[in-house]
Amino acid sequence: MDESGERDVSDEATRELTTVPSVAGGSTQVSDEVVEKIAVAAARAVPGVAELGGDVARFFNSVLDRVGLDQVGDARRGCSAHVTGDAAVVNLVLVIQAGQPVPEITGQVRARVTEAVEAYGLRVDEVNIRVDDVAMGGPATPAV
Repeated sequence: MDESGERDVSDEATRELTTVPSVAGGSTQVSDEVVEKIAVAAARAVPGVAELGGDVARFFNSVLDRVGLDQVGDARRGCSAHVTGDAAVVNLVLVIQAGQPVPEITGQVRARVTEAVEAYGLRVDEVNIRVDDVAMGGPATPAV
């Protein structure tokens, strides 16, 4: 009731709406492929990362580019991940731009990948990086 003796309906309605929702049981699993896509997107966002994937993957990607299938396999190329329970291990293969300091680039990649994957509720135990090549000039494309 307010000072005039009338009931405050808005306060009563608010109290009625503050019920605690029940939490249903069950489990949630995040696949390796989802973590791979998240990690690739995060790694590509780091300045100095020219490309992802080893020589063979980049070769096949250049062939696919030439026949008009340029998006095939790009989402996970250069990355493998393994999820166990709520933890993930991520392995990346990078090509960096020439003149970029490897420790700085790989440190930034680790930080961004960890942050991106952990935003999805997983713990990142390791981000292993192999620098496979250096891009001289434009985007790295292996000779055919």
